[in-house]
Amino acid sequence: MNRKTYKKLIANQLNQDFKSAVKIVEIPLTQPAVGQVLIKNKFAGINGGFDTLLCQGKVPYVNLMPPFDLGVEAVGEVVAMGENVQDFHIGDAVVTTVRGGGYGEYQVIDANLAVKVREATPEILTLMPTGVSALVALEQVGEMKSNEVVLVTAAAGGTGHIAVQLAKLAGNHVIGICGSEAKVQLLKELGCDRIINYRTENLDQVLKQEYPQGINLVFECVGKQVFDTCVANLAVGGRLVVVGFVSEYAKNQEQVTQTRLYHQLFWKAASVRGFLMPHYQAYMPEARDRLLNLFYTNKLKVCVDSTQFFGLESIPDAVEHLLSGKNCGKVVVRL
Repeated sequence: MNRKTYKKLIANQLNQDFKSAVKIVEIPLTQPAVGQVLIKNKFAGINGGFDTLLCQGKVPYVNLMPPFDLGVEAVGEVVAMGENVQDFHIGDAVVTTVRGGGYGEYQVIDANLAVKVREATPEILTLMPTGVSALVALEQVGEMKSNEVVLVTAAAGGTGHIAVQLAKLAGNHVIGICGSEAKVQLLKELGCDRIINYRTENLDQVLKQEYPQGINLVFECVGKQVFDTCVANLAVGGRLVVVGFVSEYAKNQEQVTQTRLYHQLFWKAASVRGFLMPHYQAYMPEARDRLLNLFYTNKLKVCVDSTQFFGLESIPDAVEHLLSGKNCGKVVVRL
């Protein structure tokens, strides 16, 4: 390798607006030490919610002060190795989920943090960590069963479209919530049993009229009124898993005045549960292997958003695109 420097995107300051918080820097390219690999990133997955909250200083378990590196998921190839690396060869395709490693042209990490895959394609980024989060949230937090009614909000998004398919594979009736005709079409292709376009139908009315017994499991990514409506329509013993709240990521938190949540949950023995992948790391390897197998055996469809983004300079636009809700599937940047 002749490269002496490389570029990466960093958070230069804390700011409510992601684009205003970041900048591109060029730094020396270090060679891998013992047990490490040097990876040339080819594609980076956009995690707009986490990216934005991190730049706002609102991720309590991290608590970083600028400047700090950005990006989590990336897929690329091994271009150099340190001593005592046994399981990799130059040219191997790998996926990584190391915080701070995703939004750079290169990254040096411990070899045991890289996962070998067949090919460095953007589809892989829809499975790891996005798909892994969907699987673990549904099974470990949502206690997903079969023959239940499962509702997925933001169902045509990167995480949502995987959650829809996993719930169907488990033998459930799946409701998908989305906001455009293009997303309706995607969810039809994925086998959703009932698709609700919240721009043309009233979510609360549909749920009350068509599902009077309530919803057994909700995979909730949106927040605000959608969250309230889903809570109000939980079944007896229903579980709502909070996977995110995209409606508030780029905005100030909404202050609400209403009856406390236990009034909604107590009489139904229902529950609201939070999911955050770092608290469920033990389940990641098995979930990853199972998802890859489903994908490679054509039992799981992967949707990468058709809007193309190229280079580190396009990452703020990609984040904005995701937060706007315009995407169908995973938003990916080619580096």
